[in-house]
Amino acid sequence: MASQSDFPSLANHFLVAMPELQDPNFSQTVTLICQHDENGALGVVINRPLDNLVINDVLSQFDLKPPMDSPTGLHAVYAGGPVHHELGLVLHEGKGDWQSTLTVGNDMGLTSSRDVLESIANASGPQNLLLSLGYAGWGSGQLENEIQQNSWLTIEADPEIIFHTSVHERWHKAAQTIGVDITQIGSGVGHA
Repeated sequence: MASQSDFPSLANHFLVAMPELQDPNFSQTVTLICQHDENGALGVVINRPLDNLVINDVLSQFDLKPPMDSPTGLHAVYAGGPVHHELGLVLHEGKGDWQSTLTVGNDMGLTSSRDVLESIANASGPQNLLLSLGYAGWGSGQLENEIQQNSWLTIEADPEIIFHTSVHERWHKAAQTIGVDITQIGSGVGHA
C-alpha cells in the first residue's frame, strides 16, 4: 500500500481521469486537488455542471438577491464530487478576504463561508469563479493507491483551463497540457 510519504503533495494539480476509470462520480473528469497531506486529499471536480442550476439559484436559496446585469449569476453550478452534496464551495482566482478560504497554489482559493456568496450577490466577488456543491475526498493513502493503479494522470493545475476553457473541453485540454491525447491512451498506460 502506498503512503503519502512516497508521493509529493498534489495540491494545485489536476487529476485527469484515465479513459478506463468507470466510477460514475469520476469518469472523464478533471479534479483540482486543493489539499493533500498525510491525512488524505480534498479536491473539486471542475467539469461536471449540474443540469438547470445556476449561481443565481443558489444565491436565492440563501436569501441573497442575485446581482443585476452580471453574467456571473448565470454560470452553472458544478457537482464538485460525491462528498457532502449540500456543501457549497467557491473556487476562485485570487485569494480574496473571506472568512474561510483554503489557498490553492499561488493564484486560487477555495472558500466555504457565506461571505463569498454575499460578495458575489453584491457584485464585489471574484471575477473568475466556479461554484460547486460537494467535493471529492480521499483518506490517507487512498489517492496514492489510485494513482499507482493508473486511474489518474496528474498534471500541474492551470487556472486558464478552470476559468476560461469550455466545460466540455476541460478533460481533453488538461491532458493536452502535457502533450497527451487522452482519447488515445490504452488500458494500463499511466504512471509507473
